[in-house]
Amino acid sequence: MKNFCVFSIPALLMGAALAAQAATDSDALVVTASNATANQLLVYNTSGKLLQTISTQGRGGVSGNAGGITAHGNSLAVVNFGSKSVSLFTREGNGFHMTQSISTASSPVSVAFGNGHLYVLGTTTVESHPIYGSAIGSSSDGVVTLYKADGSAAQVGVVENQLVITEKSNVIETVNLVGDGAVSGVPTLVQNIPANVNAPFGLVTRGNDAYVTIAHANEISLVRNGAVLTVTGSGTQSAPCWLTLVGPFLFSSNSPSMSVSRYAVYGQKIVQDAAVAAQFNGNPTDIASGGGWISVVDGNGPLSHLSVFSVDEDGNLTMNGAATIDSPANGAAIVTGGNQLPE
Repeated sequence: MKNFCVFSIPALLMGAALAAQAATDSDALVVTASNATANQLLVYNTSGKLLQTISTQGRGGVSGNAGGITAHGNSLAVVNFGSKSVSLFTREGNGFHMTQSISTASSPVSVAFGNGHLYVLGTTTVESHPIYGSAIGSSSDGVVTLYKADGSAAQVGVVENQLVITEKSNVIETVNLVGDGAVSGVPTLVQNIPANVNAPFGLVTRGNDAYVTIAHANEISLVRNGAVLTVTGSGTQSAPCWLTLVGPFLFSSNSPSMSVSRYAVYGQKIVQDAAVAAQFNGNPTDIASGGGWISVVDGNGPLSHLSVFSVDEDGNLTMNGAATIDSPANGAAIVTGGNQLPE
């Protein structure tokens, strides 16, 4: 089997460890984007029932990235790669309405909220847009050109006073935040990147820690304060690509191995706890968590699938629902019930 992350959208989920469920948010909504030429936001309940299809008023076409959708309270940001824009949505009941569209400096691949801003990673730039109440500034308050800027940008994440960014052409970089959170200056290459670095890809952040996959080297690294502190191999599973955190557990979706692995993380430790926590019939392409749920997007050729698992206190996954999507979907997010966008 080839050792690479799949840069399109692949297959059908199956199986997971059975366990008593921990408390889950019954009002959570699971979303992805069709990523078609006429891009659409697709909204599901946690049983995999399609509740809403709504236009993003933009064009899709992104691949080889993670974080193409991000949630913050009741708000969503969705990338429109083909039209160089990001669409913003607000939850109302069991659906969403579109509130605005913002233009971006380069074609967007990944988005993240933090520090009163929306951060947009494009193919060659990263930019910040301030949040004003429930609205996002249509004009950026900072734009920075990436370290490589060769079109291989993969994902952006927020840590304390910095962004962490991956470019698949072997770069993990940081960008400083100034003032109230605007991007500024020039990117800085992360120190102690492993000598065998091969395709830094997905990442997830918490506090001042960023967990970053080095996909084609079959490794996951911990980045803190601008340096790699720990590197852990993925064992029997090839090419960990995308990541999410649930309490003390880090979950990686492994595209060519068609699986999700579970790791225990604490301090500077990343310890593989279960090589296969869930198995698929295709290649997973993004993963998200929230409200006691994990969602995974996978696909085969022109079809994609969205699967939803509950997560118990021991990190075990139980399949709750799944859906087939007639397009190469991109991104995954979970919007929990009763949350509001902070002022």
